[in-house]
Amino acid sequence: MNTTSITPSIGVTIGRHSRLYYAYITTAPAALDAPSTMTLHSASLADVVGLACDEIVFEACRARTKARLILVDATERGWQKRRFREHGHLFAPADPMLVGLNTLQNWLWQRLGAAAAEDCAQLAHA
Repeated sequence: MNTTSITPSIGVTIGRHSRLYYAYITTAPAALDAPSTMTLHSASLADVVGLACDEIVFEACRARTKARLILVDATERGWQKRRFREHGHLFAPADPMLVGLNTLQNWLWQRLGAAAAEDCAQLAHA
């Protein structure tokens, strides 16, 4: 039986290597990320939770908790989910209507552009 995920995803090819990434919402710090996990957007839980596929209820005192929209490599998804949940953090699929392919592409390009700008700034100060 062929099953498909409703979790938004994006395929990335660099040279001869291709990977499939899925979009999730998390409250976990980047220190718990798998090696290939990438943060696309970071804000308060109150702001990021609206991008989740399912409604997430949380106490008002957690509204300012840091949350992120992340891309997780398909091969690391199970490991990433276990690690975040072992530490008590939210790990929820993003909404495919709000975080579709075009949105993921735009945010990924912005993230890659920001990294390139940081590299240039570091070289200028060297």
